[in-house]
Amino acid sequence: MRNLIVISAVILFFSSCDQPGTNKSVEADTTRYDVVFRENLAGVYNKWMIDQKSYGYYYTFTDRGRGPELNETIALNDENFIIAQTIEGVNYLKDSVDEQFTVDGTTASWSNPGGAGDADFKSTQLYFRYDGSPAAYEILAKILLSAEDNKVLFLPDGEAELMESYSLTLEDGIEVNLLMIKGLDMNPSYLWMQGDKMIGRITGNLHVVRDDLSGLRLKMKALQDSLEDDYLASLAKTLTHPLKSAVIQNVNVFKADGSILQNQDVLVEGSTISDISPASQQIIAEGAEVIDGTGKTLMPGMFDMHTHNSKFRGALHLAGGVTSVRDLANNKQVMALSDQFNDNEIIGPRIVTFCGIIDGPGPYANQRNAIDNLEEGLAEVQAYSDLGYQQIKLYSSIKPEWVPEMVKKSQELGMRVSGHIPAYMTASQAINHGYNEIQHMNMLFLNFLPDTIDTRTPLRFTMVANHGASLDLNSKEYLDFVELLKTKDILVDPTVSIFENMFISTKGEPSPTYEMIMERLPLINQRGFYSGGLPKPEGKEELFAEAHQRMLDVAKDLFDKGVDIVPGTDGLPGFLYHRELELYVKAGIPAAEVLKLATIKSAEITGVAENYGSIEIGKQADLILVDGNPVDNISDIRRVEWTMKGGNLFYAEELYGSMGIRHFE
Repeated sequence: MRNLIVISAVILFFSSCDQPGTNKSVEADTTRYDVVFRENLAGVYNKWMIDQKSYGYYYTFTDRGRGPELNETIALNDENFIIAQTIEGVNYLKDSVDEQFTVDGTTASWSNPGGAGDADFKSTQLYFRYDGSPAAYEILAKILLSAEDNKVLFLPDGEAELMESYSLTLEDGIEVNLLMIKGLDMNPSYLWMQGDKMIGRITGNLHVVRDDLSGLRLKMKALQDSLEDDYLASLAKTLTHPLKSAVIQNVNVFKADGSILQNQDVLVEGSTISDISPASQQIIAEGAEVIDGTGKTLMPGMFDMHTHNSKFRGALHLAGGVTSVRDLANNKQVMALSDQFNDNEIIGPRIVTFCGIIDGPGPYANQRNAIDNLEEGLAEVQAYSDLGYQQIKLYSSIKPEWVPEMVKKSQELGMRVSGHIPAYMTASQAINHGYNEIQHMNMLFLNFLPDTIDTRTPLRFTMVANHGASLDLNSKEYLDFVELLKTKDILVDPTVSIFENMFISTKGEPSPTYEMIMERLPLINQRGFYSGGLPKPEGKEELFAEAHQRMLDVAKDLFDKGVDIVPGTDGLPGFLYHRELELYVKAGIPAAEVLKLATIKSAEITGVAENYGSIEIGKQADLILVDGNPVDNISDIRRVEWTMKGGNLFYAEELYGSMGIRHFE
């Protein structure tokens, strides 16, 4: 009965109270936080007390026209577990959020993007929301700090554990704790606390810090970075298996021409392939580790041609069989991360291409690197060249009149130019101004829509979703464009898997892009794949799905007509890469050809085919062992048993286990 009284009080209060962030009066006891995204003040997080055990929250930030705006209310029981929660607003992609959780006696009920449900409620189980403010992390931290075993069970399933609590001192003797929590996400969740109060949450480029401590944010980040690096270095020592020599016996070898060479023995010495012979000849190397490859496929390590690397995601690439990547926009410290990957201080792939991003001014600018005028743009091109970058990526807010000079400068310095098509410009115009490459299939489709569309905004997605299905692949306009791509030797980086998630997934149902692996993932990762992608007006679901199918049709048509396409993700490493390859096969490209795109073709395009991309004597032993034959069934590419890189062996099951991911069955 007491729980019902609390819930009723919360509902009554919020039917009339003023909420911070909604242009009404702000409660005097509000605690305010700055939300910083890519080093720009991008939003706010406010929390305030309603009564002794009830709280209100407002959370928002902006990212190029995207970003959440959420109002949240929470009531707690005496043990600080949630007994009532309401979340309303919009998520990152501006789709509606309406999540409810209540406790009635001993029964908990909820309605969220995963559907409606109920369960027996135990006062020591924590409900953890789908979309919401950082409030859930603070509540979780309070409970973990008081738990005898440092663990908390989630409702309806899952568990979090407090792995470390670091006692740190900021300036002026400010004593704080940094908590390291595992179980929510693939990488640990870090939370800054003073006592049982959250003062900050720093996750990659998104920083939430209490406003009175904003001046210490970068110091907090530096301290957290150092501790994160120590943790990842310890994982690298544990999960790396150095090899002096190894013989993979009786294995089927994927060749550079797309065929399979049956029943071979492959000898690796150090980091080099030193012999390939029929298994009947039995390679014998004294002291070599013997690996049974019977019934399995040995492939070269694959190339993800569209990544944005971070230290916590490196192991995902290797677990998925990706040993080489192009980094297509990052901060300028990515070369230091590359050194850490190469030295195996942190587990990760070999970055074979560095691409510097440049965007123009305005509210939708990419915060990684925005300029105000052409002179600044040319200076940035020079700066990237001086750092050793091979490529420049121009983004959506670049003014069209700047493109010719920026392209000219880049190519004079020996750098390719790629990117989004700047707003109010067509792909054909960008190509004729010297683009070498185009990122994302939607940028091709926009070529056939009016150039008055402000593609700095999410219109670059929604316009294609609404009109893409009508693109006629037999029209003169389309055929002329494909001829331009071919004549100018334009590389296309389609990333069709991210558009599958945007265009086809339905709120409340598992995304088809991730449904094969969702149940293997930690709690937060699973829940992220129920959000439904782009908002879909009623009655347009089929139209959006047809637009994605037309993207696949174009990918196949480009391949057939000799336009180079490359597999890349721009998202979750490994798993999304596997889906990208599956979608190419779904489009009609033969699996053997898709695997060539993933290996030798990408190695040739990035200029490293002399050492990587195929299994040949004398080449580097970047290898993966697949349990199955992906030439016959492309989805077998998900069944990577181990990855070899730089003379080290990495077992996929161990890598996944370190991130709370269950291995494939």
